[in-house]
Amino acid sequence: MERFAGLLDSLLLTPSRNGKLELIASYLRETPDPDRGWALAALTGAIDFPVIKASTVRGLMADRVDPVLWSLSRDFVGDTAETASLLWPEPQAARNEPPPTLGEVVTILSRATRASAPIVLSSLLDQFDTAGRYALIKFATGALRIGISARLAKVAFAQAFGVPVDDVEEYWHGQQPPYSDLFAWAIGTAPAPRTDQLPLFRPFMLAHPLEDLTIDLTDYVAEWKWDGIRVQIVNVGGDTRVYSRGGDEISISFPEIAGALNIPAVLDGELLVRGTVQGGEAGGAASFNALQQRLGRKAVSKAMLNEAPAFVRLYDLLILDGEDLRELPWSERRRRLEGLMPQLDPERFDLSQIIAVKDMDALGEIRAVARDSAIEGVMLKHRQSPYVAGRRAGLWYKWKREPLLIDCVLMYAQRGSGKRSSFYSDFTFGCWNGDPDAGAELLPVGKAYFGFTDEELRFLDRHVRQHTVAKYGPVRETDRSLVFEVAFDSVHISKRHKSGVAMRFPRIHRIRQDKPAHEAERLETLRALIT
Repeated sequence: MERFAGLLDSLLLTPSRNGKLELIASYLRETPDPDRGWALAALTGAIDFPVIKASTVRGLMADRVDPVLWSLSRDFVGDTAETASLLWPEPQAARNEPPPTLGEVVTILSRATRASAPIVLSSLLDQFDTAGRYALIKFATGALRIGISARLAKVAFAQAFGVPVDDVEEYWHGQQPPYSDLFAWAIGTAPAPRTDQLPLFRPFMLAHPLEDLTIDLTDYVAEWKWDGIRVQIVNVGGDTRVYSRGGDEISISFPEIAGALNIPAVLDGELLVRGTVQGGEAGGAASFNALQQRLGRKAVSKAMLNEAPAFVRLYDLLILDGEDLRELPWSERRRRLEGLMPQLDPERFDLSQIIAVKDMDALGEIRAVARDSAIEGVMLKHRQSPYVAGRRAGLWYKWKREPLLIDCVLMYAQRGSGKRSSFYSDFTFGCWNGDPDAGAELLPVGKAYFGFTDEELRFLDRHVRQHTVAKYGPVRETDRSLVFEVAFDSVHISKRHKSGVAMRFPRIHRIRQDKPAHEAERLETLRALIT
């Protein structure tokens, strides 16, 4: 555990990507099993102790530290784990035994129940120093937030043992922490894990943002970029599963999709729900807002299945009848996919159509007017491209439609996490529900925590501190004086917000210090954009 604590500390203090990669790679090479496997699980978000929550830590601190001191310290530090690790009282008795290893910590935490969790965690915290306590709380609550993505950790694994990262991605999803078989393969003491006999997730091929508008469309094909969620449908041995872009299984949320594929295949497509046309009949793809009502549900009612039936608009075919097609060019995979369509349920699967255009100018004109609620932009795919994991230069490009812009007023702010824990960097903004000069109310319409530079972040943090009018726990309410130009992709009806609307992918586009708050937009402007 002490070595893992040292790794976290070093990662927090290392800004460069290459530096982080080397730190993780060295740790994985030098640390024995199973500790390195549990550390890898923590870095990739693949471990969870349901009975250990942040509230468990707060409850322990309430019994040991003055509540005012805790509240002020937590507010200043901005991170529960760091605050608790610093304020935790040192045990009166000297530590005679070495602290438990990471593997031993996993065993102890795994046996904890909801009732025993506070006692178990308290006992562990007494056995570590400040750095160890910080690492323990981060590990136990699953909230590392140290700037390490799952992809970066996998790249570090590949770098540590000199194996291709594509192979790591391929084998990863068939393994469970602490990844003993994966490490055995990487160091050469065991064969590669089998992936062909299980309905496992395969890494998606991704696209680069389009920057070169002089691309020759004789080499590329254009198709719509649909605004749903990217999914993979896998059927192996009669078992069908649906996976999200991150490799999470979502079959239980979309049983009609999982039940529709009975052919041994791996399909790539966009999960959408059907809208309704006049008379209540099912039509084309509805907006993302309609799909969102079904995401994350563990139980789907018959009413919801009828009101928001899901289907997949297919992009690609990876495997068919046990034959891996990923090395074939896109044009051949497309031909095979088109040939497969008559065998698929037309209620649950259709084909993403090709956009017939002669050049980029014509494609740009089509893209500019595409405001269909289910279209996010266009894709360009090289006709000879194989299906490879991740983003490869020159193969696939995404050309998203231009964002919508609206002026909103800053209402609330909250501190960020990790490197931003000392700054107010999460901002809630609103629009006027009528004429502000006539006493209209400002209602929240969105929240954003990116889109600004480091210099602008310092300005915003200073503005929040100087213009706070009320505090609600960690949230500060500001006076209505600062205007943001907010970029967003679309707006939808929302029953969860007092304003009745919700933005899709809001981000701060510009800080409008030049604009008075009463000139910010009104809700009617947003409502007119509802799709």
